[in-house]
Amino acid sequence: MYQLFQISSDVLKTLGLKMKFMITFIFTSVLIGSVFILSSSNNFDFNDQLLYATINGSKNSKAPQDKLLGGLLTADFDERSCVSRYYKSSLYRKPSPYKPSEYLISKLRSYEKLHKRCGPGTTAYKEATKNLVHDDKNYANKTVGECKYIVWVAVYGLGNRILTLASVFLYALLTDRVVLVDQSKDINDLFCEPFPVTSWLLPRDFPLIRKIDGYNKGYSRCYGTMLNKHAISANSTPPHLYLHILHDSRDEDKMFFCPKDQTLINKVPWLIVKANVYFVPSLWFNPSFQTELVKMFPQKEGVFHLLAKYLYHPTNEVWGMITSYYKAHLAGADERLGIQIRVFSGGEGFLQNVMDQVLSCTQREKLLPQAAAAQEVNVTQSQKVKAVLVTSLYPEYSDRLKKMFSKQPSSTGEIIKVYQPSGERYQQTDKKIHDQKALTEMYLLSLTDKVVTSARSTFGYIAHSLGGLKPWLLYQPRDASVPDPPCVRSTSIEPCHLTSPSHGCDADWGTDSGKVLPFVKHCEDRDNDGLKLFDEL
Repeated sequence: MYQLFQISSDVLKTLGLKMKFMITFIFTSVLIGSVFILSSSNNFDFNDQLLYATINGSKNSKAPQDKLLGGLLTADFDERSCVSRYYKSSLYRKPSPYKPSEYLISKLRSYEKLHKRCGPGTTAYKEATKNLVHDDKNYANKTVGECKYIVWVAVYGLGNRILTLASVFLYALLTDRVVLVDQSKDINDLFCEPFPVTSWLLPRDFPLIRKIDGYNKGYSRCYGTMLNKHAISANSTPPHLYLHILHDSRDEDKMFFCPKDQTLINKVPWLIVKANVYFVPSLWFNPSFQTELVKMFPQKEGVFHLLAKYLYHPTNEVWGMITSYYKAHLAGADERLGIQIRVFSGGEGFLQNVMDQVLSCTQREKLLPQAAAAQEVNVTQSQKVKAVLVTSLYPEYSDRLKKMFSKQPSSTGEIIKVYQPSGERYQQTDKKIHDQKALTEMYLLSLTDKVVTSARSTFGYIAHSLGGLKPWLLYQPRDASVPDPPCVRSTSIEPCHLTSPSHGCDADWGTDSGKVLPFVKHCEDRDNDGLKLFDEL
């Protein structure tokens, strides 16, 4: 070993003084750096254990050992390639009450095998894409092999994409299809690959890659359009269908959820999907799907929570942004409150109106104390630190909260610390750093103890669902006045299907979809509209 660091005297004689000094400096730095790396890796583990104990209010600093989340995850990944995947993410949150069922675990392991057999680069995939380019109207009578696919196309903002991709993946689990993900946007900069030994990214040489961006309701292979024109039947199916599951879907597009239509769609080997709504609640209307879903998700309101923990693991770059901010601002607090503010319209005075609504909600629900004069403070209580994490495009909200609690103490004696990671004023979808910041803030909100989110906000839906938190939902104002009540406490952690089918199928046409199943009800923040999963009482 010593000989490795020796330089022959003959060589040293030929070197100048500066070069000798440089060599000595390099070797010394390497040795010191090696010692530092070894010691800091041990300290990192110890610090993580202390962090876990702080968050969970426990004197036991032992870190959680269930890195596979009760079997939800597979152990077939290199931990260093995606440090958020395994137990590192568990260090930052309390244990979830929503556990994966044995049936869901078995479905996930079966899917991983299917994706490995049929995914990009396999013989099955190559054969399937060859058939795709032949627009044969009699395709239903041909053998297409064991592999069927559903291609998710990235549209609208990051929140929409995260919710819709989870919906598409669940549909794939129910129908034995392989999910392929449009990589034309920045998904690689946000999330690690979720399936072992294969990729979920749609290859860039996919035969329809130059066309799918232009698919819409007018496309001849759009399912709703084909129904309107009576151009599809059990004996006449195309090699691919486009599914339009967007906010402007027609009744015919929404027939996708009906049993008879699913029997027909199941014959088509390739499905291309554009969606901007979380359509999971509507899948429960299909009796055959419902049978499977009940077995997969005995806790019905935990669907997105579990799917997100399986699918969405922030890249190491994003994970570094999350953990560094958390440790710097949130880790030392006794309690963490998240407030997510999404403003859909901005008339005169909207900033003050929304601020008044936020304060009305948080103070009425005892989430934030009143500001008080010094002589009115209850000093009998121990001084606890409450960290308030505000996420909004507008920095004014956190600024006003900071001023409120910096000038006057709180009525409870709590120390209120207000933080806002960013305030960019307008959405910049598909810009890498903007989307990384957005994902960071969704994740940070999910790590709070209690959370207030805005009605109709996919950003808020993801944050509270990922965190397993039942949020206080801020009602969307109908005019310039503050809604009364300003907010409602949700009894479910699930997101809302905002533009869901308003009726049943065939004989059930005209039935209120919020009254079909006891566990699929209208969303609290949508005035008898939208659909959401609730656990049965």
